[in-house]
Amino acid sequence: MTTKIWNQEEYWGLGYDFDPQWTLTAEQQTLQAKLIEICATVLRPNAIESDRTLIYPRKNFETLASLGLLGLFVPKEWGGLGENHVCAAMVVETIARYGCPSTAMCYTMHLGATAAALFRSHNSPELQDLLKRLDKEVLIGTLSYSDPETGSHFWYPVSSRAEQLGDSWQVFKKASWTTSAGFADWYIVQTTSPEFDGNYSDLSCFLIYRDEVTAEPHKWDALGLRGNQSGTLLVDGVTVPLDRMVGPKGDGTASNDEIVDPFFLLCSSACWNGIAMGAIDIAKRHVTRKKHVDVGMRVADYPTIQDYFGEAIIDTNACRMFTLSMGQLMDNLTSHCDWSIHADLTALPRSNYLPWYWQIKFAAAKNVAHVCDKMLHACGGSGFKKDMEIERYLRDGKAGWVMGPTNEVLRQFVGKLALLGFESLDYWNQSVNERVLNNEVKKLDAAGKRQLAEQLLAQAAAQESASKPLVTSTV
Repeated sequence: MTTKIWNQEEYWGLGYDFDPQWTLTAEQQTLQAKLIEICATVLRPNAIESDRTLIYPRKNFETLASLGLLGLFVPKEWGGLGENHVCAAMVVETIARYGCPSTAMCYTMHLGATAAALFRSHNSPELQDLLKRLDKEVLIGTLSYSDPETGSHFWYPVSSRAEQLGDSWQVFKKASWTTSAGFADWYIVQTTSPEFDGNYSDLSCFLIYRDEVTAEPHKWDALGLRGNQSGTLLVDGVTVPLDRMVGPKGDGTASNDEIVDPFFLLCSSACWNGIAMGAIDIAKRHVTRKKHVDVGMRVADYPTIQDYFGEAIIDTNACRMFTLSMGQLMDNLTSHCDWSIHADLTALPRSNYLPWYWQIKFAAAKNVAHVCDKMLHACGGSGFKKDMEIERYLRDGKAGWVMGPTNEVLRQFVGKLALLGFESLDYWNQSVNERVLNNEVKKLDAAGKRQLAEQLLAQAAAQESASKPLVTSTV
């Protein structure tokens, strides 16, 4: 098997014999080797500086663009690499493991935004022109779906809206968390649709450019992933042409389920797997070099340390294979990421497997926290030193659990789905849980029931009155 090279020498971490290289084509393996090289020379040194001084990793993106990676999914006839889902997972994992986890997360969001644009680019000269210029002009994209009122339920944009003003859209978007906020060159934002009537499944997406957003990067100072500038974003009534709506009106739900969730959960899982492998690499270098002279042993010679590594590698490779298997499924569903299938607006093959994407994210985010802790334990007090870098990987990995959808949300989704069916998830908070309602009403005494009845009758009357059309006099 090929030797893994780092700065023109054999890599000091795990070799390719612990990597699932059989999942990659020969071209993808060549791309991976080139990416490891630029991680060693550019991305990793920049990662250290980004973590210390909160610098956004644009220089790293410039280097990625030199390999054509900003247009990873873009068809070759548009100047992109025309690559597939497995390749995307490999690239994100490689950047996180060998280079810069902050860059890996920013790149994950860029890929999500690029996929959302490609999804509805067939009849959009605006989107096509943008996609053709990604690498040449280093145009970084990102997604803005979160809402300050709904937390990790990011699909619920109660603080956002859009209205049609003649031949334009007026877009209002308030986001609590947007990766690359203020630094990205273009944004795919989600709002409730124009003519919104209270149904929060009626969503639309818009293309917004850098000079049309307001961000607050000076407020960003986080535990980990400190270079990704994941902060607030405001689109305050910006007026954009009609062709800046991404897809038809009301397409936001389809875009979310077919593109945003699958791509974000696949690539973010790859990021967490890369951080876990990076921590194992760093710890391996330490424990195989550190000696205890009094007993004539290296740290790596202790059975406890060997157990740590064995479990960490096995668990992480299980997560990697789970993630890559979902990438392979997505490739099979789409003829290796053939965007032409979406000329049919009803073609949504990825969305049938949402519960599986939830599972890979939960598994990878849970594992990275455990592995980084164990690798810190394996390194002992030396692991606390910043120059070893393992403490940075530990901090970066902690973001996995809390990044929306959080692991609390995902495990309940999966459990509830398995036990009660999909409708029980009630995405848009519209289904009444009559069992809970009836049980709570039973607890009321007669006076309490009368009081509740009066309140409900008053609310019903107000609701009926508000829905009646106004009658104007013709006299």
